[in-house]
Amino acid sequence: MTSRKFFVGGNWKLNGDKKSIEELANTLNNAKLNPDTEVVCGAPSIYLDYARSKLNPNIDVAAQNCYKVAKGAFTGEISPAMIKDCGVKWVILGHSERRHVFGESDELIGQKVAHALENGLGVIACIGEKLDEREAGITEKVVFSQTKFIADNVKDWSKVVLAYEPVWAIGTGKTASPQQAQEVHDKLRQWLKANVSEAVANSIRIIYGGSVTGGTCKELASQKDVDGFLVGGASLKPEFIDIINAKA
Repeated sequence: MTSRKFFVGGNWKLNGDKKSIEELANTLNNAKLNPDTEVVCGAPSIYLDYARSKLNPNIDVAAQNCYKVAKGAFTGEISPAMIKDCGVKWVILGHSERRHVFGESDELIGQKVAHALENGLGVIACIGEKLDEREAGITEKVVFSQTKFIADNVKDWSKVVLAYEPVWAIGTGKTASPQQAQEVHDKLRQWLKANVSEAVANSIRIIYGGSVTGGTCKELASQKDVDGFLVGGASLKPEFIDIINAKA
């Protein structure tokens, strides 16, 4: 079995200003972070440059979205080339808020994944079912379909982290139980083994997102197929350090 480096991403969403980002950066820079955990902070695009300049080099930065082409007449969009030019190495794609609030399709997300990877960015690719889909018993069908659109656009899997985020658990205070998370992560690994390769299934980090807190992170981190977290609200608070150190 491949040892997978634990990965903790913080998705700041539409939050923060220069003052709060500087304070958070100081907190993270001065904290004792587990050196065996990869840490990435997802800043609003207008603050990517600023966040990169304030955070220590051992903490990476991610954009929260990008477009599927390098440049052109696409008002309001940013490209992987611009993200890289700010010294940023990662992008979050397919987040449920992009899918369900902004109407991004599986097809568009796949195209974005392909373009970001072609341009050398790491991709945190998000999948996850809504509450009515879980209650209807179609969780696997939904996440496998979303994963297929991503997988069809990936050549180099070493640059991809898969984030399973059940939509019903995001920002609601409801967390999937460690057993629920482990079950879906295990099924995703089986799907990747059958549809991509055993090597990819064993090496890819599958991280969990959905109301992860300092209180819930340790038990979630102990599950064998949970390789880290994508953290929302808690990534803006000092408890983010406890989540980073969940495996310590």
